[in-house]
This record gives sequence, C-alpha cells and structure tokens, in this order.
Amino acid sequence: MAIVKMKRLRMVAMAADREALLRKLQHMGCVEIVQPEAGPDDPLWACLTHSETVGLAAAHEEKNQAERALEVLKRYKALPKSGFLDPKPSVGEGELFDETGARAARDIAGQVNGLDRRLAAIRAEENKLEAQRAVLLPWKSLDMPLETGSTDQVTIQLGTLPAALPMNQAEGEVRAAGELAELTEISADREARYCTLVCHASQAEAVLEALKNLGWSRANLRDWTGAAADNLDRLDREAEELKAEAASIEEKLSGMGQNAPALRQMSDLAGLDASREESRGRLLDTAQTFLLEGWVPEESWPGLKQELDRYPCAYEVGDPAPEEYEKVPVQLKNNTLTKPLNMVTEMYSLPAYGTLDPNPLMAPFFILFYGIMMADMGYGLLMMLAGAIILKKKKPGGTFGHLCGLLVLCGITTFIMGALTGGFFGDFLTQVVKLTTGGDFALPALFTPLEDTMMILVGAMCLGFVQIITGMAVSFVSKLKNGQVLDAVFEEVTWWVVFAGLGLMIAGITPIVLVIGMVMVVAGPVIQNQGFAKVTGIFGSLYNHVTGYFGDILSYSRLMALMLAGSVIAQVFNTLGAIPGNIVIFLIISFAGNTLNFALNLLGCYVHDLRLQCLEYFGKFYQDGGKPFRPLDLNTKYYEVVK
Repeated sequence: MAIVKMKRLRMVAMAADREALLRKLQHMGCVEIVQPEAGPDDPLWACLTHSETVGLAAAHEEKNQAERALEVLKRYKALPKSGFLDPKPSVGEGELFDETGARAARDIAGQVNGLDRRLAAIRAEENKLEAQRAVLLPWKSLDMPLETGSTDQVTIQLGTLPAALPMNQAEGEVRAAGELAELTEISADREARYCTLVCHASQAEAVLEALKNLGWSRANLRDWTGAAADNLDRLDREAEELKAEAASIEEKLSGMGQNAPALRQMSDLAGLDASREESRGRLLDTAQTFLLEGWVPEESWPGLKQELDRYPCAYEVGDPAPEEYEKVPVQLKNNTLTKPLNMVTEMYSLPAYGTLDPNPLMAPFFILFYGIMMADMGYGLLMMLAGAIILKKKKPGGTFGHLCGLLVLCGITTFIMGALTGGFFGDFLTQVVKLTTGGDFALPALFTPLEDTMMILVGAMCLGFVQIITGMAVSFVSKLKNGQVLDAVFEEVTWWVVFAGLGLMIAGITPIVLVIGMVMVVAGPVIQNQGFAKVTGIFGSLYNHVTGYFGDILSYSRLMALMLAGSVIAQVFNTLGAIPGNIVIFLIISFAGNTLNFALNLLGCYVHDLRLQCLEYFGKFYQDGGKPFRPLDLNTKYYEVVK
C-alpha cells in the first residue's frame, strides 16, 4: 500500500546479445528503458550512437496490415461474434512468437488485404463503367457509328440543347440559317435534348452560329467507335462480369473468419515488436557494445539480476537521489480494497515519487461517501452483481478492471446505507404491497432522508470534518519528516487547538484552549515572517484558514443533498406509477424511472465524491506530478500472454 521503490539501472552489454536481452526484459516486464543522459563534460559520449530502429516501421506496417485485414473480415461479417463478458483468450508466449505461425498469418493478411484492394478496384471500375454508360445512354437509339465525322462536303455534329427549348423552334432556326441542314432529336431528359446535326459544309458556319445562340453544346464522343447501343451492351457485359467477380470475392472473404485468431496474434506480435524497437531506439551503441539505462522496481531486481548474470555484461543499480525524484516513474502497490482506487488517482494525477500513495488514505472515505450519496439497497445490489459478474466472467484488467472492483466496493456501502435508510428502489416494496393487498408496508429504517434531513446534514459535515482532520494529520507527519517543524506546528497543530477550543466552548467548558489556539494563530505569522509581513500575515492566516475550513466542511453537505435527491426521485416515479392502480403500469413506470435515477446517480455520485477527494482532501497533503511506470512488457490487445 505504497509507492514502489525504484532503482536506476545502468548496463553495458555486448551488441551481439542486444536482441536476446531486449526479449528477456520484455518477457520479465520489469524495466522501463529510458534515454541515457549525456554527461556534458565527458568526451566519451561523443563516441556513442543511437541504435538503429529499422524494424520499427516494419513492425508498425505489419500491425496495420493485420488490423486492416481484421477490419475487412469484420466488414463482411466473417468474424465470429463475441459476448461482452467473454474474457481475452490466452496464448502461450512461445506460440505467439512462433515464426512459422507468424509467416502464415502474414500470408493470410496479404491475401485478405489483396482481395479487399481488388474489391476497391472493382468498385472504381464499376463507377467508371456507370459514368460511361450515363454518357452513352441518351444516344442509344442512334444507329450511326459514334466515330462518324464531317467530310469536305458534309458537317456532322452530335450535341445538346436546353430541355426547355421547344424542338420545333430549334428546327425552325436551323432551317432559317440554312436550307441544306437537318436537326434531329435522338432523345431528351429533364436537362437536355440530345440531337444530331447534318448540314452542307457551305452553310455550316451560319447554322452552328444559330445553334450556339440557342445553347448548343457539342457532345464529346470522339473516343468511341461503333454504335452507342453496341457500346452499351459491351459495358453491361463488363459490369456483369465485375459484379460476379465482386460477389465471388465477398463470398470468399465471408468464409475466412477462421483466420481471425491468427490475424489477432499477428497484430499483438507486431505490437510487441514495435515496443521492443522503440526501446531499442533509446539505447546507445559503440562498435561492440551498447549502453542501457532504465528503472526497475526494487522488489524485481533480485530476479532480474539472476537473469542478467547469464550474459557477459556489466551493470550497476542505485537509489535515485532526491533531485532525481521528478524523473523517477511511479508504480502503486495496493491490496484488494485500495487497488480499485488507482482509477481515481490516475484520473487526477499520480503522486510524485518519494511522497505518499493516497489510495489507502482515500479508500475508506471514497467508498463510504459514495454509499451515503447513493443509499439504496436495490441500487447497491445491482452495482455489486454487475461488478462481480464482469470481474468473474470477463476478468478485465487496467482501468476497466479497477472500475468494476470499485463498483463492487461502493455497491456494498450503498446497500448498507440503503438498509439503514429503508430504501429499496425508493419505496418500491411499499407501493407494490399497497397495489396488491391494499395494506401498509415499510422496510425498517434507522433514519430516512425525508424525515431526518437535518441530522443527515450534520452527520455529513462531521464526516467531512473527520476527513479534513485526517488530511491535516497526514500533512503534519509529512512536514515533520521533511524537517518543516514550524510549518507543521503553525499550519496544523494551531488549528487543531482552535477546533478543540471551539468544541470545548460549545460544551460549556472554559475557553482557555481556544485562547491558546488564537495566540498560536497570531504567533505563527510573527515568528515565520519578516517586517510588515508579520502584521499582514496574521490577517491573511485568519481569513484564509477560517473561510477555507468553513467552506471545505460546508461542501460535504452534498452527501445529504444527493442522498435526498436520489430518494425523492425514486419515490416520485413510484408514486406516479401507482396512480393508475394497475400493477403492470406501475412496474413499467417504476422500472423506467428507477433506471434513469440509477444511471444519473451512478455518474453524479462519482463526480461529487471525486471532487471531495481531489479538492477538499488532497489539498491538505497530496503532491501530484508523478509519471506512470511503463516497462517493456508483453502488452497485447487481443490475447492474454501466458509467460
């Protein structure tokens, strides 16, 4: 339940063993390789070069090929369906790195992607044929070869006129321009009239000028040969052939779903190769050796040392100096109760190395506060069941696994608080009994949000006061460890004395303790500051601390507010459902309303609980800024690697 101690590792090994050592480190998953920092006054650094990472681009390309092939199979519904609760399948490390299987997977990916590229080419060709068909279709009834051109005596043109232009007007204009000219309409649509013009060459200029004034546009069909109908038939045959080929390819792709496991393994293997190549790029080389620097958890060092001793290499490990703490990666080590809170901490920021892990200090308050705000046995049961089923069936890791664990823990406190307040989906059972038997029924309750609102409000602020005092105690211990004795006394002890004095005075006991506390409030700025700051420091300390602590404690009233809101909303929906007096209608309305209330409270309680921890609690002692520990490891997307 702390931040794992890290050791800096420096190692020089033979270049011939580089790949084997990187694979061994990836297998162990306990070393984060970092870029060595050059010594500014050391001329030997000039002899070192960065390792080549020629395989990085190839690994990324291989991963892209696998992912693209999987996407193609998914598009054609070739992938077997998997359930939400299905866990990641396992694969042995030896099987994943087997080169024979990798080559077969590459062939499959190449085949799938090749078929997909051919399909794309077919689609492009079909679009091209469709465009050509659209050009020729208006001329289908023209029995003249499209390549027919003008001669010395006769001018022949194919062209279009606006559809709004009456054909008899166009024919009249042509006859007026030249007696030896004929304009014939081949077809028409909403946009144009498709016509042929045949006229004597001597009258062509006048006729074309008249047609130009009418909107004549010459058709560009000079690249075609033969009649339009013959070309359309040929295009239709080509389109049918392409359609048949596309259907054959799609059918083939639809039957390739059995190759999905191999492609997924290929993707995971390429991802591991890429991460190894990225780590290789952080090494420094000479002609015969390489230098590696990194961080390793103290508890993992004995096992790593045993493995490194198998190679001809030199290494040293040491604890980081305090000035290096900001560079040291952070890994949290927690138990079953506090580990799910990693999600909350990581969402805010990891603690700085050398400081406190907030999870053990936050877990009791976060889980309890969530239960107070939710406070319903029905909702608590749903949370516990959902979280437990997902953890058992899917076995998720990472953030989602932490979320499910947190859901179970908060569900327990939600159920307990619901039992104390007598809530089960609001007053669901009370309304059911009233509708079915006409009798009165109510779950036993120690207190209820509607009747004991003031008591809940006072209790919420008291719990908040306890959390604030806890944060101050942690801050007090931390300052003493860092040698900040005066800060610890005048920032924490002073106000503990003030709080104690206020409590004793309210209880009717002499206010001498409060007087001592106020003297300490004044003495703190006087002792710690210089000059005129002694005076201003007194007022600043009073204002900041009084308003700060008052506001912090008052903000815990949200515990009461959300408990009251959730209870009232549930009861409102139950009451609305009971108005018709029909049990079926009641169940429908109650189910819909409680579902909405449950969803809103899941998110709302989490956000408000997170705010109480991050703003009211963490501000007392927490030092953020840690960067996560990311070792070279067997991190995969599709498979759980069995080492």
